[in-house]
Amino acid sequence: MTAVPPRRVLLIEDEPGLVLTLGDRLRAEGFDAAFASDGPGGLERATRERWDVILLDVMLPGGNGFDVCRDIRQRGVSTPIIMLTARGQVLDRVLGLKLGADDYLIKPFEMIELLARIDVQMRRLSTSSGRPGVEHRFGDIAVDVRRAEVTRQGVPVDVSAREFLLLKYFIEHRGATITRDELLNEVWGYQSMPSTRTVDVHVAWLRQKIESNPKRPQFLLTVHGLGYKFAG
Repeated sequence: MTAVPPRRVLLIEDEPGLVLTLGDRLRAEGFDAAFASDGPGGLERATRERWDVILLDVMLPGGNGFDVCRDIRQRGVSTPIIMLTARGQVLDRVLGLKLGADDYLIKPFEMIELLARIDVQMRRLSTSSGRPGVEHRFGDIAVDVRRAEVTRQGVPVDVSAREFLLLKYFIEHRGATITRDELLNEVWGYQSMPSTRTVDVHVAWLRQKIESNPKRPQFLLTVHGLGYKFAG
């Protein structure tokens, strides 16, 4: 009988006490657990080796977990990611999930809950193996939601995390007129700012990257006096 290889878990975490505790428990549960203590190291291990689950802290030396999560997805890695953080704000959780995380666990947590969530992700992976991520296309642009990646005629387009979330929101509400206040609330996470100029600036940056002629946009249209509309 062929032995079943141990399930591999990568923990990207800089708290030594938590690393020690989780490592001992994961190994006791039959996992092959490995660790990285900063953002660059975690990204390198996450994309170089095969893992069954990645446990990713938000607050890391050398870069935050949101950036690491997004970069993992952009490199084509679909391993389930569970984000671990002491930050319990709803908007932080939403941002992590939108950037490609599969689950979000707030510290302090019970080990039994983490193990249950790992089990859920592994079962989902086994039942959805080979299923492609959601992709949206318009013109010569492709938006891969799972990888948080935008390409133009197959060539990667360098968009920031905020630009990606803004574009994703437009795509999900195609055809609807969206006010600047709604975009600030849903994409930036607050209902008011000193100026809605922030939205205008980000829309202008997106147009430079996805429109053939940014001065005569085909997709990100201005609805004068109201806001914007995505016509892709």
